Amino acid sequence: MNTYLDVRPHVAEALARGAPVVALESTVIAHGLPRPHNLETARRMEAAVREEGATPATVGILHGRLIAGLSQQELDLLANAEHVYKASRRDFSSVLQSGTPGATTVAATMWIASEAKIPVFATGGIGGVHRGVNDTLDISADLTELARTRVAVICSGAKIILDLPRTLELLETLGVPVVGYGTSEFPAFYARESGLALDSRVNSPEDAARLMTIQWELGLSSGIVFCNPPPESSALDRAQMESLINGALAAADAQGIRGKEVTPYLLEYLSRASSGATLKANIDLLVSNARVAARIAVAYAAIVCGPR
Repeated sequence: MNTYLDVRPHVAEALARGAPVVALESTVIAHGLPRPHNLETARRMEAAVREEGATPATVGILHGRLIAGLSQQELDLLANAEHVYKASRRDFSSVLQSGTPGATTVAATMWIASEAKIPVFATGGIGGVHRGVNDTLDISADLTELARTRVAVICSGAKIILDLPRTLELLETLGVPVVGYGTSEFPAFYARESGLALDSRVNSPEDAARLMTIQWELGLSSGIVFCNPPPESSALDRAQMESLINGALAAADAQGIRGKEVTPYLLEYLSRASSGATLKANIDLLVSNARVAARIAVAYAAIVCGPR
């Protein structure tokens, strides 16, 4: 076990007996959603995982330690602290050295989950290739992490503010399977459709678990992206979203927003511009993905350790 990693006792006990565990990120708590929705959503995601028979392990950085399985008090701290570092893989050493509280991105959560031997992780949407990449070279570290870390990531595609065709192209180049969960089209986060077809599809947790088993028994080093469309009840129209995004991007450019600040700025802008519709869609898809991830984790544990 990594000497800087604390796997909390309830998570370690579940892993030791081969029970299903689902990792959850903390950036959504500290940076992705406004208060009080951030803490409420984190608790709803954990509850959804438990309801499906798995153990949630929300990941974060506190007191110079990487933690898998934050307590309710620690979730509250990350949700309400004024200064929480948005930590990716490159930031581990500096955040640990400083003792600064850190919320983990998709890339960071994947790495910690892998170190803790947690094979399934639920998030909202992965990062990817940003629009205007020819000028900025802004490409999320999530993609390179997916290429080298054996964790199945259940998400609603990539965030719609990104360049989705280029994101898919780069995932293909990196050898990362992108698999539709009950869909043959790449979801666009708030929207169920992107116009981008997927080559692979599964229709059940059992199918997803078998695909994971084959992928890693082959010795392949990459993770797997399982794309679960947002719930129909709160999903938004793709054309409407494009119009809102163009306004958001123009506003960000005018204010000089750059780097890791771009995504939270755009998401907050879209929430205001849509009168809260994107916030509701975001919360609903996060809870839905946590539930699907738990079902997949249960099916995968049954393959690896036998029926419970």
